[in-house]
Amino acid sequence: MLRGKKIGIIGVGNMGEAILRGLHQKGMAKGIVVTDIRPDRQVYIKKTYGVEVVSDNRQLSSQVQIVILAIKPQDIKGVLQEISPALDSSKLIISIVAGVSLGTISSILDKDLRLVRAMPNIAALVLESATALSQGGEASAEDMEMAQGIFGALGRTVVLPEVLMDAVTGMSGSGPAYVCLFIEALADGGVRMGLPRKAALELAIQTVLGTARLLSEGGEHPAYLKDRVASPGGTTIAGIASLEARGFRGAVMEAVASATQRSKELAKMKG
Repeated sequence: MLRGKKIGIIGVGNMGEAILRGLHQKGMAKGIVVTDIRPDRQVYIKKTYGVEVVSDNRQLSSQVQIVILAIKPQDIKGVLQEISPALDSSKLIISIVAGVSLGTISSILDKDLRLVRAMPNIAALVLESATALSQGGEASAEDMEMAQGIFGALGRTVVLPEVLMDAVTGMSGSGPAYVCLFIEALADGGVRMGLPRKAALELAIQTVLGTARLLSEGGEHPAYLKDRVASPGGTTIAGIASLEARGFRGAVMEAVASATQRSKELAKMKG
């Protein structure tokens, strides 16, 4: 689907570079063009990935078929106004700009374009992102397939209505922080019971990593795997009972709800 398509990435900070790295490792980097405002970053990207680096966003937009916006929210208006003359219905524009809706992008550009919004998370840095994609009004099914091909190089993708993007932010966008908090607490529990700090942290990280891989590759519901570990009258069910008594699941659900609400508030402020 992406064969023969030239891709441009405007902004190669952490997330922009993660996209580039994923495409590079999947052998899909041929024909990629990038821009970045920092000269040292331009040198690094060209040397590391061997892609074309230009300094003009409009030049990039005019020579590619897919434009990926990987910039900061405060820069979106200026960049869109800069590249607008080079954009038409022959190009697919994919935005990963946090908190900026497709409607906002359309209103700034004031033209009908093929738009897709993507919400990857920080695990894209190791090509294990959970990415949600939303289809803009002019985007086609083929456009969504191309977007899935790009972000599939970074991990896993799901397609959702844009109205759910705040919930995605509250769950998988903020989720790595919740998982880090759990890993830290799990390791602290081990230390409390006498394990050396380094060993406790290594065991906690590997426990979460291995469990996630079991669920991902096995396709089982988490409850099924939990029941396999929790034998009657055993240690695991005692630990689970302690977590439930302290409202563990409810606390996690409230965290997602709070982060979702904050995402909505920040989106209104940006709007």
